[in-house]
Parts: sequence; structure tokens; C-alpha cells
Amino acid sequence: MSVKTVLITGTSSGIGLATAVAAARSGWHVMATMRDTAKAGPLETAAREAGVSLDVRRLDVTDPAAVEACLTGLDRLDALVNNAGAGHVGTLELGSVEDVRAVMEVNFFGVLHVTRAALPLLRASRGRVVTVTSVGGIVGQPFNEAYCAAKFAVEGFMESLAPVAATTGVSVSVVEPGAVASEFVNNVGIDDRAPETEGPYSGALSACLARTRDAFADAQTPQDVAEELIELLVAERPAFRVQTSDRARAFVAAKLKDLDGSAVQSLTGTWVS
Repeated sequence: MSVKTVLITGTSSGIGLATAVAAARSGWHVMATMRDTAKAGPLETAAREAGVSLDVRRLDVTDPAAVEACLTGLDRLDALVNNAGAGHVGTLELGSVEDVRAVMEVNFFGVLHVTRAALPLLRASRGRVVTVTSVGGIVGQPFNEAYCAAKFAVEGFMESLAPVAATTGVSVSVVEPGAVASEFVNNVGIDDRAPETEGPYSGALSACLARTRDAFADAQTPQDVAEELIELLVAERPAFRVQTSDRARAFVAAKLKDLDGSAVQSLTGTWVS
């Protein structure tokens, strides 16, 4: 059989980096994309240490023209892993709508742009779309309003697309990690001078950040998540929804069986008190 090709977005660090290397070790031809290829050093080092080669390409998922250019000329694409994303800490009242739009552009519209461009190739190969969302795409979380809104949107988009794509032989899956020890959290950060740290929500934010630090102290590794992604790439009948840890499964289950929302509100209410 010919070598299969997978395109993975957001591979400069974390889950994307680990998945690109793991896929190459599993025999895939990997198109490893990132917004700034000047940051490809860690990926290239990891690939070299693993004894694999990668096709590293620049791709800003928020730029439709760049997406089209990245895919132009491809003869075959067997799988797409939508992984690129960006976090945001804050609450709408004290933040800006522009910040929310920026989060939506990367986490939702970026996924839309790449998936839309890839579908004709995936239809030809009867391939698959695997999108990294988050437990935050199921459970709304304090001070994660913009991020959760974007991930909720991705979940709804993919859940709606899945049966349509299946009629043409393309499978669609979402992967919902919980806390993952990667640069993603460090890249979110929060300015000590941000309005939330001094305004009416300062106490709630402090409590929430303390809880978050505790959660990430025992986070799973990007390699753990990459293993779940590789399983979806090779599964004969991939599941639509996959959580990557027992903690993530329990967290998502609490929401999916909470018909009136009281259980989730009781749970997340403890994060800010």
C-alpha cells in the first residue's frame, strides 16, 4: 500500500508536536504545519531524535488564502488533524469583544477553513477528520468564556458535519483532552494588571487560577493525547467522541447526564468560591 498522508495543524509544540512525531513513527507521511516556521526547532529536534522525517509547512489557519495555498497541488490526503488553537483567560464584561473574536478566529473559523479545503481530498481517499477540541467544548468553565464558546462551536459543527461527511465515506471525530502539560497554558497567561485581577471578580479569579494550577500539576502529557489521536487515525470504525483520560471522561459525563444544568453549575461554582 502507498504511504498515507496526514496534515496536522499547530505542530510547533504540545499535542501537535507529539502527534506529528507519533504519526511519522507509525508510517504516515506527515505534513506538520504551524503559523511561524521559525518556531519549528523543537519539532525538528523531536523528529530527529525519533529518527523520522516531517514535511514542515507554514500555515496560518485564520487565513483562507494560506490554507488554500498549503493544500494546492496535493495529490492525496488521507487524514486531517485540526489541532491549532489558542486559549484566553478573562470575562466578557471586563475584556473586549475583539479578544473574543480573535479566539473564535483561531479555534473555530480556523478549523472551518482547513476542514472545508481538505474535504474534497478526503472524500477522494475516503479519509477522516480528527479535531482536537477540549472538555471545555462540553463544559463551560469560569473565566474561559471565549475559549469554551469557540470549542462548543467546534463540537456542534463537527457533530453536525459527521453524518453528512459519512455519506461520502469520510469519518469525523472529536478528541476532548482535559488538562495537558504543554506550552498551551503558558501561552495563555494573564497580565497581573488585567482588569479581572483588581475588579469585582478578583476573588473569583484568584480562586479559579489556584484550582487550575492544581489541575495542571497532575496533567497528562502531550504524548498521552497523541496516542489517542493515532488510534483514531488507524481505527477501522473510529468513534465520534473520545476523551483522553479517566478524569476527562468523568468530567464530560457529568455534563452529558445533567439535564437541568444544576450539577455542572454546582461543580464549577466551587472553582470561583
